[in-house]
Amino acid sequence: MSLLLLAVLGCMTGVTTVLFGFGGGFVVVPLVYHLVMSSHAPGDAGYDNAMQIAVATSTAVMVVSAWVATVRQRRAGRLVGGYVWPLAGYIALGAVAGAILGSAMSSDAVRAGFIAYLALTIADCLFRKGFLHTSDPTARRLHGVPLKGIGIGVVAALLGVGGSVMTVPMLRRSGLSMAQASALANPLSLPVAMAGALMYGVMGQLQMPGMHSGFFGYIYLPALVLLSAGSLAGVLLALPLAGKIPDRLHARIYIALLAVVGLSLVVK
Repeated sequence: MSLLLLAVLGCMTGVTTVLFGFGGGFVVVPLVYHLVMSSHAPGDAGYDNAMQIAVATSTAVMVVSAWVATVRQRRAGRLVGGYVWPLAGYIALGAVAGAILGSAMSSDAVRAGFIAYLALTIADCLFRKGFLHTSDPTARRLHGVPLKGIGIGVVAALLGVGGSVMTVPMLRRSGLSMAQASALANPLSLPVAMAGALMYGVMGQLQMPGMHSGFFGYIYLPALVLLSAGSLAGVLLALPLAGKIPDRLHARIYIALLAVVGLSLVVK
């Protein structure tokens, strides 16, 4: 896969960041995983750590895409107050633990966890009430914030998905529309992105000593630069569509995208 193609595909990360709060992880992780697997032989440090590299690069790309999307969403007045803090602080704590855990696991174990979690999330969205249809909009309150925040941070940093796979359904069930939940997923992805990228950089330096050229720890720098550039373009392209997709259709597209990403990682 050409690195130049990453810039084009990176545009998709910006689009999904704005419209679905994905932070790019659901696009970047499979993309970088297959890129690394195709460019390294079995037994190489890159091949054996392909999933960690994909997850780490995804968290680094999210620093850029989620930050720009957060600023733009805030200026447009789409961020509902009272949901970011203190949840973001607990997410950051969980992200540190998640990155350490992900660095200690095998690449295949992280990949299996990614696929399994997507499957569980899709089933939860389809069969548990409150996602395809919004719940009572007057009951906008989150419960168990510390535990939920730490759990979101651990899973998000471990899988490189920015937390949107957990925050969007959670916010939907608190009574928010898909547009509101997706917008809030951007600032809630930032603590995962910043804490996770830092930890994966440090842990990779310690655990993958044979991969210094083009890497900062587990972070694949050429892919990071090109994907970040593409994601910025995608954010700007998608902003005019934010909040304009019918709510139920928006929720269905969210689930469909999760299924596509999961299938892309089933094929090794």
